[in-house]
Amino acid sequence: MHAAVHLLAIGLFLGACSHNPYLENSLTRYQGKDRAWIEKELGPPDAKTTRFFGGEKWTYNRIAGGKAGPPLFNFKANECQMILFFDKDDTVSDSTYTGC
Repeated sequence: MHAAVHLLAIGLFLGACSHNPYLENSLTRYQGKDRAWIEKELGPPDAKTTRFFGGEKWTYNRIAGGKAGPPLFNFKANECQMILFFDKDDTVSDSTYTGC
């Protein structure tokens, strides 16, 4: 009985750590786009860094909802960080997100 409970707890924990398929699908629309298109669509990035083999990494920080709770209905915002990786040709080669 205890083994079943432990397996269920592990399954629920791993399920809670899964990725957001809606956000992953929305990030695929940026694949292959150039810097000018991205900057027009999302605005200037919050941070830019160069990559070792050429290209850049752009980071965008956004607030994506949140929760209000007691006491005094404090609002805790969900901070979402989106990272776009540009290759040597200045097009998006990969993207990722955290905290969404």
